[in-house]
Amino acid sequence: MAQNKGKALIIGAGIAGLSSAYYLLQKGWEVEVVEQSDLTNNCSYGNAGMIVPSHFTPLAAPGVVAQGIRWMLNSKSPFYVKPSLSPQLISWGMKFLKHSNQKHVDRSASAIRDLNLASSQLYNEIAQKEEFDFELNQNGILMLYKTEKVAEEETELAHTATKLGLSVDILDQKGIRELEPNIKLDILGGINYKCDGHMNPVKLMKQLISYLKNNGVVFHTQHRITGFETYGKTIRAVIANGERFTADQFVMTGGSFLPELAEKAGIKIHLMPGKGYSFMHKPEDPANRIERAALLLEARVAVTPMGGHIRFGGTMELAPHRNKINMSRVEGIVQSIPKYMPEFQIETPKESDIWFGYRPCAPDGLPYLGQASRLENLIIAGGGGMMGLSLGPVFGRTVSEIASGQKPTVNISLFNPERFS
Repeated sequence: MAQNKGKALIIGAGIAGLSSAYYLLQKGWEVEVVEQSDLTNNCSYGNAGMIVPSHFTPLAAPGVVAQGIRWMLNSKSPFYVKPSLSPQLISWGMKFLKHSNQKHVDRSASAIRDLNLASSQLYNEIAQKEEFDFELNQNGILMLYKTEKVAEEETELAHTATKLGLSVDILDQKGIRELEPNIKLDILGGINYKCDGHMNPVKLMKQLISYLKNNGVVFHTQHRITGFETYGKTIRAVIANGERFTADQFVMTGGSFLPELAEKAGIKIHLMPGKGYSFMHKPEDPANRIERAALLLEARVAVTPMGGHIRFGGTMELAPHRNKINMSRVEGIVQSIPKYMPEFQIETPKESDIWFGYRPCAPDGLPYLGQASRLENLIIAGGGGMMGLSLGPVFGRTVSEIASGQKPTVNISLFNPERFS
């Protein structure tokens, strides 16, 4: 460990918060974490566990709006925006529309790629430590399609990925079958993004928490932030559960709750929660195993092998936080699976077996990462959307570099946390 640089207080114990704690420790900071839950359930636990340099196209992209409108008419569709006169949603929507163009995609692609590639390498380094074994597997992710239309779109995207320097194979049905010989697939073909990987997010989160505690990080759980005590352009303390927490450096993560946290500090961050669902399935025949994670493209369903089970996940509901399961959305996931994998005739899981969480979605599809301009000792890291777990380590390393007065290893100029202020 490096020489002590002072005390850092991290708000939020999702993957961004834990990664920030991990890398701040390496830089010699004393670290404390304030978290509103009990560390057992946030969006970093139930996601698909994918590492995705392939996701270089931001959520705000051409065609997304038209497709979203069509999907809104179907209660089981992968995407839904709950109609509302909420000023937050209207403001978010207007910014989303403004950025849904090819110019924005072209401008953002290399920056998103670099962020994900750096994070993927950092995952490799973490996995080498004896304290960690989170089933990291860097053997690619398959993008599987059933229709000519999607085949054409994905082939064009794959060519763009190749120009960006990513390792990609365009495969027909036979080529996919050679990679996945143990399951029957009813598909036209697919793209193998060899630059991608997957892991077990539950194991990762638990091992990170254990590592941090064993190395002196103090966790204050079930503490909800109610205010910030500032003096000029400096935070002196945060208030949670009536307690006052002081530090030299503050790091705000907070996932989909980032806007509410930032507002308490006088900062405006535009973000909408994108609700998603997942559940675990154990194949009746152990021979029916998959070797790689996959995305069933038309259905927008993620498929990830995890410790002898398979995690299926999907849907994107843009609406305010609401802790209620929409079973129609879950049924949409279940019913789409056998259309690609005929041997997987899965019953709709019980509500108690369904996980849901909220992806923090910025209106331009880019994360928020960097120093706050209004408060000199505040760093913001969040808004990773569907790349949240993938970006965790690079968020953390970047936070530690900024806090320690170093130039970030990756270019974060597009990710200014106050770009909409």
